[in-house]
Amino acid sequence: MTKLKIIECPRDAMQSIKKFIPTEKKIKYIQSLLEVGFDTIDVGSFVSKKVIPQLKDSGDVINSLDLKDKKTKLLVIVANIKGAEISSEFNKISYVGYPFSISENFQMRNTNKTIDESFFNLALINEIVSSSQKELVIYLSMCFGNPYGEVWNLSIIDHWISKLIESGIKLISLSDTIGSASPEMINEVYKYFSLKYPSVEFGLHLHTHPNSWREKIDFSFNAGCRRIDGAIQGFGGCPMASDNMTGNMPTEKIISFCEDKGIESGINPIKFESAYNYASDIFLNYR
Repeated sequence: MTKLKIIECPRDAMQSIKKFIPTEKKIKYIQSLLEVGFDTIDVGSFVSKKVIPQLKDSGDVINSLDLKDKKTKLLVIVANIKGAEISSEFNKISYVGYPFSISENFQMRNTNKTIDESFFNLALINEIVSSSQKELVIYLSMCFGNPYGEVWNLSIIDHWISKLIESGIKLISLSDTIGSASPEMINEVYKYFSLKYPSVEFGLHLHTHPNSWREKIDFSFNAGCRRIDGAIQGFGGCPMASDNMTGNMPTEKIISFCEDKGIESGINPIKFESAYNYASDIFLNYR
């Protein structure tokens, strides 16, 4: 049976919420997610507390999680060398994500560094991550368009993907930063790079309007994607999206798609229902 890796992203869902979610609630929620059977959980980030105060307790959350007998792996996001050094201290973490953009404008907004500066940091971060027996995941943003009027095409994406691969990167998540990608564009971009670089595992981090999720998942899967990010109920997403209905790809929709198509996802439906209820409690009360 064909399998699809589902990456659940509570970090992405929580990070823009202003009202602080108590650490105990985060622990309880993420522990419930660990029972579901996701391939990976994007659990938190090690970035400046001033930039994302909601995630200042990521270390405490990770230390409190019980991973015994759990196959699900943990991922955190970092934006600089210091974040990578902190992540290396946590044995429970398997993946470290690094946001890298082909847009100079967005890279400056996101990490306060140019693309070249970010690429230099990326090489150093990969050394730190690899030495602590973790794998670096590159979240390559602006893969499906550019809202700043900068030149955008497949050749620009290809230039940076080839440089990432030369640096030893083997896991890249193609990111639809503002939710603008059409299903056809997802198919074109994903097929192009997955066929050109078969040694790399390409995932998709998609944002979507509630009316367009099915086509996006369908085209993604048909293009060969076997790794996709989601967030329960679609919470979170990019604040730059032009439509406030555009959020993360809803995890329940990905699971529904898998059930309809007979695709193995590893999800326990009963445990997922419990986690879904926890999500409602947190995100509806603290948004």
